[in-house]
Amino acid sequence: MTEHRQILRSASVVTAVTLVSRICGYLRDQRITLLLGTSVAADSFILAFRIPNLLRRLVGEGSLSASFIPVFAGYLKTQDEKAIWQFANRVFWTLALLAGILAILGMIFSAQLIRIFTIFGYSHSQWALAVYLNRIIFPYIFFVSLAALAIGILNSFHVFALPAAMPILFNLSVILFSFGAVYQPIMKWAPEAYRTPAVALAAGILVGGALQFLAQVPALVRRGMHFDFGISFKDPGVRQVGRLMGPGFFGIGIYQINFFVDTIFATASRMPRGSVTSLYVAERVMELVLGSYAIAMSTVILPMMSHQAAGQKYDEMKKTFTFSLRLVSFITIPAAVGLVLLRTPIIQVLFQHGKFVAESTSLAARALLYYGLGLPAFAGVKMVVPLFYSAQDTRTPVQVAGLVLLINIVLNTVFLWIFFRAFYNGSPALATSAAAYVNFFVLLWIFRRRFGRLGFKKVMASLGRVVAASTAMGFACAAFLRYVHFSSYPHLLPRIGLLTVVILGAVALYLGLAWLFRCEELGELQKVWRRPEGAAA
Repeated sequence: MTEHRQILRSASVVTAVTLVSRICGYLRDQRITLLLGTSVAADSFILAFRIPNLLRRLVGEGSLSASFIPVFAGYLKTQDEKAIWQFANRVFWTLALLAGILAILGMIFSAQLIRIFTIFGYSHSQWALAVYLNRIIFPYIFFVSLAALAIGILNSFHVFALPAAMPILFNLSVILFSFGAVYQPIMKWAPEAYRTPAVALAAGILVGGALQFLAQVPALVRRGMHFDFGISFKDPGVRQVGRLMGPGFFGIGIYQINFFVDTIFATASRMPRGSVTSLYVAERVMELVLGSYAIAMSTVILPMMSHQAAGQKYDEMKKTFTFSLRLVSFITIPAAVGLVLLRTPIIQVLFQHGKFVAESTSLAARALLYYGLGLPAFAGVKMVVPLFYSAQDTRTPVQVAGLVLLINIVLNTVFLWIFFRAFYNGSPALATSAAAYVNFFVLLWIFRRRFGRLGFKKVMASLGRVVAASTAMGFACAAFLRYVHFSSYPHLLPRIGLLTVVILGAVALYLGLAWLFRCEELGELQKVWRRPEGAAA
């Protein structure tokens, strides 16, 4: 099996599992919005969840995996089995100690954390529920940190399906806790002022985090890890992971940090009520596409490029990157067009139920417009950052991340205070999308100067065909919205039917145009599950 075929196979498996996870994630978010709408309780819950979840994403989808995998790949290539698992055990117990301390500190200083992240519109009475919920949720960071390390170990052995399935357990836990039979008894344990379904949802998050780690333990044991106790800050491998993880915590996580900056600005006093929730809903819809393929592809290529970099096969590493970038662009560019044009029908069908009313849809659709514009850049960053981490270079992404964070803060400030009437609650989303494009192109330019040409002539030709097909598809979607008045259908089932028809029609048109334009990526995707000639069954 060629490396490209292996990438496609692995990414497709991760995509399939991730898609199921995203569907469960939608059901989870739909339950949250149905119970809480865009109320103050909803904003408090989202804020309380976002603080530890930011750390989870920085650790799980960010610096820990990106720092651990290249070092672990080196151990797999050069060390015997005893040294490999001794290193893994020491990283595990050292991480457990640090994550435990962080969880305790987060609970103790919950009020101070909420005050920091609502600096533009802080009111103790308004955010008191957020403080209480944050204390319930914060131990979640302990479990998901260990789960992230387990994912890094299994990915290094090219095991992707099980780790990708862990969010499914998390989502099912929150969904279970969202039903009255579960949340009503839990609410009775909360102080009277805080008796809301949000309390039970917070407990569901904590339980879901524990399940994500525990479900991976048997797979780790089967591969040789026995969790022998050993905390070490002097082990050379542990120190190397720490050196990479420190700057990497900021460098690779700038994507998530920028989203959290959006949350901070969304709490400003001039923002409409429900702005925090609307940004969260829009981000979740956008990540349904981003997570389904871009994150899956970045998960797969990091171990492969790490092995290539360890063998100093830099030309192969660059080919892996450009191949992955073409495939991800083939998916995300038309998806961005679809999200931008169909944003209101999508939000109406997915979330306009219960306490999530038409006004809530308007807020979320505006945020989705600006997040959708940045989707190709978000996906591109997911591809280009592993280039540096596979070569164990964490300094460059950190330096660029500092610039990008500054740009995001400046744009957020300008949009909030000068162009607020134009962009309204969508201004944080627009600022983050613009910053993502800067992040991608600057990193790409630096890597090209350092390692030479990437073979972008083929990539640009591919992008031209993809953009042409996506533009034609966009005109078709615009015509649908003009001649079929979606909002005139008051009932859910006709809306679901219409949205399904237009999405399937748009996908069919895009794929047909891709075939007509001879997009190479279409043929590559079709070959994923074909057995090579002469291959054994």
